[in-house]
Amino acid sequence: MPIPLSLSLLLSLVFFSFSFSWAASASDPTYQSLLQCLSQSIPSHNVSSILFSISNPSYPSVLQAYIRNARFNTSSTPKPLIIITPFEESHVAAAVFCSQKLGFLLKIRSGGHDYEGLSYVFDKPFFVLDMFNLRSISIDMAEESAWVGAGATLGELYYNIWQKSKVHGFPAGVGPTVGVGGHISGAGYGNMIRKYGLSVDHVVDAKIVDVKGEILDRKGMGEDLFWAIRGGGAASFGVVLSYKIKLVPVPETVTVFRVERLLADGATDVALKWQSVAPKTDNNLFMRLLLQPVTRNKQKTIRVTVIALYLGEANSLVSLLGKDFPELRLKKENCTETSWIDSVLWWANFDLGTSPTALLDRNLNDANFLKRKSDYVQTPIPRDGLESLWKKMIELGKVGLVFNAYGGRMNQVKATETPFPHRAGNLYKIQYSVNWDEPGSKAERNYTTQAKILHDFMTQFASKNPRSAYLNYRDIDVGATKNWSYEEGKVYGESYFNGNYERLVDVKTAVDPNNFFRNEQSIPPRSSTIRESKTVCRSWLVLMATLELFFFIAAA
Repeated sequence: MPIPLSLSLLLSLVFFSFSFSWAASASDPTYQSLLQCLSQSIPSHNVSSILFSISNPSYPSVLQAYIRNARFNTSSTPKPLIIITPFEESHVAAAVFCSQKLGFLLKIRSGGHDYEGLSYVFDKPFFVLDMFNLRSISIDMAEESAWVGAGATLGELYYNIWQKSKVHGFPAGVGPTVGVGGHISGAGYGNMIRKYGLSVDHVVDAKIVDVKGEILDRKGMGEDLFWAIRGGGAASFGVVLSYKIKLVPVPETVTVFRVERLLADGATDVALKWQSVAPKTDNNLFMRLLLQPVTRNKQKTIRVTVIALYLGEANSLVSLLGKDFPELRLKKENCTETSWIDSVLWWANFDLGTSPTALLDRNLNDANFLKRKSDYVQTPIPRDGLESLWKKMIELGKVGLVFNAYGGRMNQVKATETPFPHRAGNLYKIQYSVNWDEPGSKAERNYTTQAKILHDFMTQFASKNPRSAYLNYRDIDVGATKNWSYEEGKVYGESYFNGNYERLVDVKTAVDPNNFFRNEQSIPPRSSTIRESKTVCRSWLVLMATLELFFFIAAA
């Protein structure tokens, strides 16, 4: 049977693409130089297994596997020349050394959940150091601690803790596919924040590759650098290999609930009272408030949802909120008593009874189009403020808000203890959240503009001088640097870190004065001399064109 002309043409294009890519790689001085450099410290047969150039048929799947925002998974998105996927700590050290030697920026990716794609996108030739193979987890129950590789996921961490103990946990995020390295380096929080504070409050040691390619632990790096990588964004200072964390006790029985209200059923009363109760109630109770525009009976309204974890039994929880939060009208039948690990699954939207092995699924190649922003609130929003907010959300139609209660342990830790400064004085943090399915720039402009409009509207209720933001809710609108100057960095640095920005700059200046480790929102040194690659960019542009052709063919 003859091959149709269109299929024949497609096969020819595929053959041409791979043939051209292989030839380009074989003759590409950058690839060959990196291969030669790495081979000086890594056995040559191992080097080929950790390098993915554009000519490698696996390149697209490796790149896309940990892209968690579909906005940065298009044919026109700038892509790395080479992806380096280390299996050993020494591979990371060699990658840092060789990337500097060749004069290329090295982006560091853990789980890929950077909302702005800063861990795998750049507008000049660059490499990606993809940490997903460095996922070892070693738990020592005698000292109630664990060493966790930067490439491990939170789900893998929770699963491994559960295998060792049913009465221990760790205070970190509710998303099981989030990478440990990025989560902890940006502070990390979850639904035990009011009981135990942030993830970084329980980090007692770490291993990092510094700009010299040396592997350092806490003693070797010193207390200033150890302070900086616990909430200051470790990618500004080096490559974190692993963190040593202290586990926390959890009861055999915990309670979860989810209660929804519409405006016609007292939603405003619930939202108003939540602001005074959630940050001040029993430290064992965390209540998240979701605000979403919805349509009911062809009428637009607001749905207010309270989602909670209580480190205790349902009877005491119902009694507590019956006194402190009668507007919620919580009953025991609204509550589910379960184990801590099952509550982790429930918060991750798994059905009750799901096996904890579900936490091991990395859910690769799963990405929505999305935009996130953040705020901190220090004074309760009054009733008329909430009512005006409802009108604005309904008008916009898509953007939701997530209020995360603070207080408790967060009020007891000094703002300077870690780079994360948003402690006492903050009632709750807001996440602005919008997802969409339609590809293309028109849809992106529409939904990101909606998020910006709502963020602007909330200025009247948000923290001031500076208007604070949360690093792990990465938002390029907060500010971005082009020259990595101190003044450029100060714009976003003070929003993310408040007064701790100055100390972070001092640490950066001491450990990476030439600013090798950088991204669009990294901490700059007080002065910087950036060494750019002298490789002719024409080669990069040719390779990028080839990659765009490959993605076009693959999608055809």
